[in-house]
Amino acid sequence: MKKVIVSTLAAAALAIAATSCVTTEPRMVTSNTIGDKVGEVTTTYFAGVLPLPFDQGDNGGTAAAAKAGGITKVATVDIKTFNLLNLIVKKTVVVTGE
Repeated sequence: MKKVIVSTLAAAALAIAATSCVTTEPRMVTSNTIGDKVGEVTTTYFAGVLPLPFDQGDNGGTAAAAKAGGITKVATVDIKTFNLLNLIVKKTVVVTGE
């Protein structure tokens, strides 16, 4: 019986881990040169909507990511999203440019 319970819990943990996903969405492209600078800022949300106060960067947006990378001319903006059952959601704004 103990073996069945352990196996069931292991299967449930695997199923939960398998339901998380990471996506990357392109948001903006300009005519500026991509360059070799990259800036990132990550914001973590609990329950998909409540931002955690210790993980805000400046504002979690494009301007904060550009500032973090020392970028003055933005070329592209992408948003990476990690979602674990909509309980923990991390959004990372990635900016490239010069």
